[in-house]
Amino acid sequence: MAAKKKAVAKKKGTPQQATTARGTPKKAAVPRPLAKLRKICLALPGSHEVEAWGSATFRTVKIFAMASEENSHAGGHRPSVWLKAAPGNQSYMVAAAPARFFVPPYVGPSGWIGVWLDDKCDWDELAELVKDSWSLTAPKKLLKQGK
Repeated sequence: MAAKKKAVAKKKGTPQQATTARGTPKKAAVPRPLAKLRKICLALPGSHEVEAWGSATFRTVKIFAMASEENSHAGGHRPSVWLKAAPGNQSYMVAAAPARFFVPPYVGPSGWIGVWLDDKCDWDELAELVKDSWSLTAPKKLLKQGK
């Protein structure tokens, strides 16, 4: 007599947990820093992503954020984002929290700030910094939409 396989009843609306080929539950994927950054940047009016210099950049008309992933020599092999900062903010932020902020290469001399996106990142604070950077580069028409 052939063994009967039991049918697994799927309840409507109940998500099924993903499993490996052996049937063991897959570990939940931890969102990568770039995915979190992308969500923050693209939520701002008129923003879009463009790949430049092998990395993601976020812009309206001008660039307001540049991502640097772990495999990038420019980011010190740590995930980070470079943001336009108001005059004077760069030196204050780096002095106040050097474990979280740094002067990025290339754009640092123009006042941009680097923010590490690893385990010490305060994502709520980063969202505010991204919005500040966006507001320094966005056209006036978009600024009215972003308030």
